[in-house]
Amino acid sequence: QVQLVESGGGLVQFGGSLRLSCTASGFIFSDYAMSWYRQPPGKNRELVAVISGVGDKTNYLDAVKGRFSISRDNAKNTVYLQMNSLESEDTAVYYCNRRNSENYYSRSSPYWGQGTQVTVSS
Repeated sequence: QVQLVESGGGLVQFGGSLRLSCTASGFIFSDYAMSWYRQPPGKNRELVAVISGVGDKTNYLDAVKGRFSISRDNAKNTVYLQMNSLESEDTAVYYCNRRNSENYYSRSSPYWGQGTQVTVSS
């Protein structure tokens, strides 16, 4: 069965960096685009970044462009989210999600990780 396991969250100071990881199993990883979402306290979940199956195309939420970078290692079945210059507005639970195809513009799937908390302190 499809499994997605996130790690790397934690408490970081304003302006700091974190790298999140999501390790997948149960499907051919390179056949699917992958994405990161986040859900700030009291708000809806929002799409943060997407990467195509082969890793050549990406897309980002405007609020994180230039600060966050999504990448993947298909040999390790892992997708990453490098987060730099973190701000208090980045505080959220971060989730990875498998898209429905290899294309970065494909829709989300029902497959989610358990989430990892990122807290940015001022």
